[in-house]
Amino acid sequence: MKKIVLSCYFLFTATLIFGQTSGTSNNYTQLVELFNQWRSFEKPPMLNGAPDYTETTFTERHPRFKQLQRQLMAIDTVGWRLPKKVDWMVVWAEMNGYEFNHRVLKPWVRDPAFYKTVWTYKSDVPAHEGPTHHAVLELWSYSFPLDASSREWLLSDLSVIPALNAQARINLTGNARDLWVTGIRDIQQQADVLASLSDKPSIQKDPELLQAVEAALTSTTQFVEWLQAEASSKTGPSGIGKDNYTWYLQNVHLVPLTWDDEVMILKRELARAWSSLKLEEHRNRSLPELTAANSPEAYDAMADKAAISLLTFLEEQEIVTVKPYFEPALRAHLGEYLPESKRNFFTIGEHYDPRPLYSHFYHWFELARMENEPHISPIRRGPVLYNIFDSRNEGTATAVEEIFMHAGLYDDSPRTREIVYIMIAQRAARGLGSLYAHANEMSMEEAGGIHSEFTPRGWMKTEKDLLIFEQHLYLRQPGYGTSYITGKYLLEYAMADYAKLKEQQGEPFRLKEFFDTLNSIGNIPISLGHWQMTGSKSHLAPVLETSKSLDALLKE
Repeated sequence: MKKIVLSCYFLFTATLIFGQTSGTSNNYTQLVELFNQWRSFEKPPMLNGAPDYTETTFTERHPRFKQLQRQLMAIDTVGWRLPKKVDWMVVWAEMNGYEFNHRVLKPWVRDPAFYKTVWTYKSDVPAHEGPTHHAVLELWSYSFPLDASSREWLLSDLSVIPALNAQARINLTGNARDLWVTGIRDIQQQADVLASLSDKPSIQKDPELLQAVEAALTSTTQFVEWLQAEASSKTGPSGIGKDNYTWYLQNVHLVPLTWDDEVMILKRELARAWSSLKLEEHRNRSLPELTAANSPEAYDAMADKAAISLLTFLEEQEIVTVKPYFEPALRAHLGEYLPESKRNFFTIGEHYDPRPLYSHFYHWFELARMENEPHISPIRRGPVLYNIFDSRNEGTATAVEEIFMHAGLYDDSPRTREIVYIMIAQRAARGLGSLYAHANEMSMEEAGGIHSEFTPRGWMKTEKDLLIFEQHLYLRQPGYGTSYITGKYLLEYAMADYAKLKEQQGEPFRLKEFFDTLNSIGNIPISLGHWQMTGSKSHLAPVLETSKSLDALLKE
């Protein structure tokens, strides 16, 4: 009963805030109702205790999906206020994502890592990165020893694994070699995690729970063996090709760019980052080099100072409204001291000055906002599907690294500016490699070569797991590897148009107002945030032109 009352309250409040106009009083309600139906449909039925990704089930359900699409296109948005039109676009993009997955990406057919169930960490973006099935086990969310309720949940979560692994052997008929071979690593890691879980004293003392863990472990180990046996027969490409990539960018992630556009932007950012780094090094040549923390005590003191410095800067320099939940969200992720031999790209920089990485941890402010200040629109309240948030969340987190720098965060440490440009170069290099991999012009390993060789100071050569993890993710999830840089570009584009609009209106541009407005719009594609902030959708032309009916639906 409480859930029904809350749902009615949110719908009523959204109606008041988003507004209604004469003649369309039911249309936004229809969109919300359709959104709920769509999200319910998007979750597959169960088969033997696991989500059903079999070809037969997809075929049987496809007519219902097409019906939902037709219902969406039949909704008349004429006269709607802009935020409601933006919501319509979010639903449209999600449905396009389902269609693309069914038609092209097919992770349940091509991608063994899709069947990874056990996750040991919380994602720093609204949902897990990459294609993920619908019944994952969030092990990080459990506290051991378990209470009675958590124990039942864990038993239920574990029961999915044997059934899903058995189904995977039927579904995985694809021939994408890089996805197949590298995906084995993910499933093996799951086996390792389950083995560690079975060793926990509280699990050892619970025969039923121990049996469930061991059944999941046995099933996962057998799945790894099967994947390894099949690997030699996999010889095909893993990329989706330039045309599919561009369609996906524009129609699903609402990034108004093409594959070629992204190549150009990433090449430009890579060159700019390298040249800017060298200019910074020249300017700083008479200054002492940064010194890395050399003990846990030194690291902890540096991390505490860095957190205070960043939060104080954001507040005092009026960059963004610093909410009470910002500090605990940041302090939960300050990191820890690592010996030099154990550091990867991000922790190398973090041991010199954590503030560039902590700036990227804007992610955690946004997740805390979702928990503490849920969006009034039910369509924007939770994570959008299929990583459609990437241009917004990864783009913003990357953009603020440089924005905060230019706004003066490192006036007390000019050498830290060098870290910022190294981070930009790394994002550009890894994204560029992922573009060539998706065009099937390079293997995943060759794409990793660009990633490694074009990252300054050899910082990507110290620890290979990160390189494999990132390039594998970007091959699994088209557009994600580039979203850091292209999302940054789209945010800067939005900021420029917003500032120009303010100038035309005779009003000052205030950075705090810009970020607060962006934050209030929610974790949706930055192109939609741009539209809502400025009232202009000219930048969306490449997206709108893909469907003749869109402009008519969304006309002013």
